[in-house]
Amino acid sequence: MTAGADCAGDARPQMDLDEFEELARRAPELVRLEFINGKVQVKPASDGNHGEIVMWLLEQCMHQRPDLRLYPEQGLKVDAYRKCRARPDGSVAPRENFVGQGEWAEPSGVLMAVEVTSRDTDTNKRDRVEKPDGYAAANIPLYLLIDRDAWSLTVHAEPKNGEYRSTRTYDFGDVVQVPDPVGITLETEKLKDYVD
Repeated sequence: MTAGADCAGDARPQMDLDEFEELARRAPELVRLEFINGKVQVKPASDGNHGEIVMWLLEQCMHQRPDLRLYPEQGLKVDAYRKCRARPDGSVAPRENFVGQGEWAEPSGVLMAVEVTSRDTDTNKRDRVEKPDGYAAANIPLYLLIDRDAWSLTVHAEPKNGEYRSTRTYDFGDVVQVPDPVGITLETEKLKDYVD
């Protein structure tokens, strides 16, 4: 996928961005929508283990970096990447970064986007391919993928020209040094308890 293309890539988008935002605004509370590659995507509901992983990371962030917050499910405008709207499982940003921004916030100020893989057929394309491209194009310094299928964490860093230039994968159980600007250490042994 090439950064800078329109939201649909080579195909026509299902709808324009304003139509999507209106649809997302009117969607029932239990439905979480994203607009990726010109297509409306329903983000799968979190299961208990997925939610526990997000809470585990939230606790790690607040303990080690009390100046930062992990904001679950904050919608982001990833306009640099095909004018899309993404809803990461978590966005690490300074306290009060999203005050007054509404449902779809600018990604400036986000230091790390976080995704935890879900048990659905689109997770490979969405979390391992499309989301890293989108977050890199939006210049989010880090993308952390917690991959329950592979029992691994992948830290993507150094965004440039719509791609992360550095990618490093760790197994559950490893000690992971998340680089600056987040700068935390994750002891990941506990994640083995949250895999089905």
